[in-house]
Amino acid sequence: MMTDGIMSKAATMEIPINSNGDTGTLPEDDSLEQATQIQWSLDEKDLQQVMVSGPNLNETSIVSGGYGGTGEGIIPTSSIKGSSMHQSHSSSAVTAEEASRGVAVEKLDIVKKWGINTYKCTKQMISERFGRGLRTVDLELEAQIDVLRDTKRKYENILRLARALTNHFYSMVQTQRALGDTFADLSQKSPELQDEFGYNAETQKLLCKNGETLLGAINFFVASINTLANKTMEDTLMTVKLYENARLEFDAYRADLEELNMGPRDAVTLSRIDTAQQQFQIHKEKYERLRSDVTIKLKFLEENKVKVMHKQLLLFHNAISAYFAGNQQQLEQTLKQFNIKLKPPGADKPSWLEEQ
Repeated sequence: MMTDGIMSKAATMEIPINSNGDTGTLPEDDSLEQATQIQWSLDEKDLQQVMVSGPNLNETSIVSGGYGGTGEGIIPTSSIKGSSMHQSHSSSAVTAEEASRGVAVEKLDIVKKWGINTYKCTKQMISERFGRGLRTVDLELEAQIDVLRDTKRKYENILRLARALTNHFYSMVQTQRALGDTFADLSQKSPELQDEFGYNAETQKLLCKNGETLLGAINFFVASINTLANKTMEDTLMTVKLYENARLEFDAYRADLEELNMGPRDAVTLSRIDTAQQQFQIHKEKYERLRSDVTIKLKFLEENKVKVMHKQLLLFHNAISAYFAGNQQQLEQTLKQFNIKLKPPGADKPSWLEEQ
């Protein structure tokens, strides 16, 4: 049986097909002789070895024209490798497309959550304004916040007036300097009034010097008030705004949960209630955390404000008193006490190299 199969296979192997699909002519004797040779060359051991080992795909060609056919029907395995590489590139392109699609879906989900949150907060805010919604109130904390806002407005007013005083006083000092220079010039050109012009020139120069010292103290006072009002207080008020937004979100999700709890209890509603409960808990923790942050910042702000204003008000009082009392030594001592260093005349002007 095995011999017959081999012979028939050998006979089939020897039928070539040319490029046009026509069968070639082969003498019958030659085919039988070759079949007989294949019969005696292949024994049972060789067949088992071929069946066990299998073909080597790395060195195999696919023959479309059958055994013994022409080279036109042979497809090299390199073309198969090329097609597999093309498939790998295609799969990587598909992976990149899926990744970008995942990012787009994630962004869409963020926008969706933001839209839902905005809707709930807007609904809660409108309900509160019309008196239909319940609002969480911390009376003590909100009273402190109102005091802070009022204090900031008053300190901004102090800052505005102190800056106006600085500008007016600077103009007066410049006028005194110009007046002193004029007196000094006339003292040299008017011999009959030389002493009188000279006294007035010295007086204006002394007032100008003391005025510049006082301006240094006032500028230090203005800078400190500006830092306190527009940086320290503003930072605390930014935390207050975050706290107020968290309070609104907390009330919005609390109202949503209460509304769901009052409705029917079917499978869909129970799932929505669980989701609403989770969101409510998240916003509750956020609200409580920000409330604690605001409380701590208000406490530290009050301590810092008292310390800063105690120093600045003492400086302002001593400097103004010493200047208008004509006590130059006391005025200079006040600046040394608060570590204020005056800039030399012309320090604010750009240098020659900077102007070039």
